[in-house]
Amino acid sequence: MLAVSAPPIDSSPEFPGSSLGYNPELTGMEEKFGNIWHAWHNYLVAWTRDRAPKLLVILVLAFILVRLLELITRKIVALSERTSSHGAVRSQQVRTVVGVVRSVGVFLIVFVAGVTLLKDVFLINIEPLLASAGIAGLAIGFGAQTLVKDVINGFFILAEDQFEVGDTIRAAGVSGTVEEITMRRTILRDSDGTLHIVPNGSFQIVSNTTRDWSQVTLHVAADYSENSDRVVEVLTEVAKEIYSDPAFKDDVVAEPQVPGIERVRGREVDYLMLVKVRPGKQFSVARELRRRIKVCFEKNNIKAGAASLVYTGQLPEEDKK
Repeated sequence: MLAVSAPPIDSSPEFPGSSLGYNPELTGMEEKFGNIWHAWHNYLVAWTRDRAPKLLVILVLAFILVRLLELITRKIVALSERTSSHGAVRSQQVRTVVGVVRSVGVFLIVFVAGVTLLKDVFLINIEPLLASAGIAGLAIGFGAQTLVKDVINGFFILAEDQFEVGDTIRAAGVSGTVEEITMRRTILRDSDGTLHIVPNGSFQIVSNTTRDWSQVTLHVAADYSENSDRVVEVLTEVAKEIYSDPAFKDDVVAEPQVPGIERVRGREVDYLMLVKVRPGKQFSVARELRRRIKVCFEKNNIKAGAASLVYTGQLPEEDKK
């Protein structure tokens, strides 16, 4: 019986896959990977132990602050809707201001949380980033300074309630009734129906003629020959009559006053009448007062004042002699 022997196994470097051979390069790579994995494992364990709590605390605080800011702003809007006497218009203005405050607040919270995370948790040097952001912000500010001025001024107009939709104002060289207010511009419509669109940054001095109360200032002209006490008495009677009239009781907020003579011009004497009315009612009350004063003057035979007449021209030749 013949014996068959198996061929010898070559364990030379040309057969790296041999299970019986020894490959020093493969063993070195395994050691390197093992060292790297061990280092990463130690780093993750240390990071989880030392910095993960900071990460959780910062994120939880940021979340709580954002939710708290949203809760406060919602309460402010709800309170303005319940207490505002101007209805939906004033509530819309409050929502605009509150929306800006909420957006800015959320941005600041997220920005501070992000900077803290980069610096304290991930150990990233943020000074170059802040310097770059500062330069970029400066460039944007110079390029959009007019827009920034309009938005900032619009924010203070809404926050300080300088005027509202429906008010009649004089500002930036125009006057009219406010139809719309936004963060950037205000829309006015004057008595001719012309629509003025004014950037909020153009408002330097705003004159609101319909805030709280308005005043009717009438100069009533009577002839110089009329008795002053009698004219004042008649005007006082007209003032009391309109103050007690149920049709104007809600419009006139205080008893009218007739202080007396305001000025004298030639044959004309001006008597002053002052009437405080609700905002926007001064025009209708003034028209009714003028009508009643005319009727009362005619009834009491009081001659209205007339401006002095001055004749100019060349005299005839016979008059010169």
